[in-house]
Amino acid sequence: MSAREDVYIVGAGIHPFGRNEHVDGLTMAELACRGALADAGLAWQDIGYAVGGSNEAGKPDTLVDRLGLTGVPFVNVRNGCATGGAALATAAGALRAGEAGTALVVGFDKHERGAFSRPAASYGLGEWYATTGMMLTTQYFALKTRRYLHEHGIPEETLATVAARALRNGARNPMAWRRKELSEQEIMDGAPVNPPLTRYMFCSPAAGAVALVLATGERAHDLCERPVRLAALSLRTRRFGSFEVFSPWLAPEPYHSPSIDAAAAAFDRAGVRPSEVDVAQVQDTDSGSEIIHLAETGLCKAGEQETLLREGATEVDGRLPVNTDGGCLANGEPIGASGLRQVHEVVRQLQGRALGAQVPGSPRVGFTHVYGAPGVSVCTVLT
Repeated sequence: MSAREDVYIVGAGIHPFGRNEHVDGLTMAELACRGALADAGLAWQDIGYAVGGSNEAGKPDTLVDRLGLTGVPFVNVRNGCATGGAALATAAGALRAGEAGTALVVGFDKHERGAFSRPAASYGLGEWYATTGMMLTTQYFALKTRRYLHEHGIPEETLATVAARALRNGARNPMAWRRKELSEQEIMDGAPVNPPLTRYMFCSPAAGAVALVLATGERAHDLCERPVRLAALSLRTRRFGSFEVFSPWLAPEPYHSPSIDAAAAAFDRAGVRPSEVDVAQVQDTDSGSEIIHLAETGLCKAGEQETLLREGATEVDGRLPVNTDGGCLANGEPIGASGLRQVHEVVRQLQGRALGAQVPGSPRVGFTHVYGAPGVSVCTVLT
């Protein structure tokens, strides 16, 4: 790629995740934007393109009322839990196309308590699907996890290992929501939600905001001492027969998820092997999802997860640190912000300035993976 086509992240800002009872979504987004701009040493007037994503906390482009009426192109994105990744892809594409030299991406949301549930008709499904309980997302994740553990001989206790590590990392992250460590036994003994998953094995709908400032290669090194290159970004949707969120049927044979396609495309485009990743973020809507996504993204083989976790390989000081900020399990999931939180964390890890636990040894290659309904995945490789 030419210097213009190269895209770098030169600023990052985040609003703490959690319930944030007394702060509305747009205010969280504004504060994250101002933090990212300050981090990049830029003013809003310096931004040539903007993209924002939110599921239900406000119309992102109305942020110009707060940040400044500069006439900047501002695109709104809504793509389920993949909203942040899709927003990042939109902004990066605009820079590569020569639309601007700098861009700001922001994702934010604020959700009510309780599991995500949607009207069946909004996903092209009949009311019969809702009456079975499958529009309640916890049902889907439990079914998928149960099948995966059975097929690959992974004990249910591994689910608690994932959650315990997430909460340990969250306890060290000042931006995380859940900051209390729990033992694996406490997690196993938690109230059942949808077996085999207990309450501490699920993330919860939450509130939060993240913003990133992007720049082309021509400008990045003038703006940031250690800019992080967006080496690749890939977005994929589901194939025929994939069992994804709000799927009306389950294929009897092994399926090919969008996460497999998105990860493979990102690694290929970046010229990086999964074994070269120094720090990773994978979607952990629940403990089972992390286990599944570790294999689907190529970070390990199916069935290896139990050994990987028990040996401590995914810990901050392990050979493959995963979800070092606590992931969705510790931060909760504000849909519009979740994918950008992943990138924010990896960027700071690669720059050696993590807000929580820092991966030792000067990590150089990062990877993020987000997955959303009804079967959309976005993966990035950052260097």
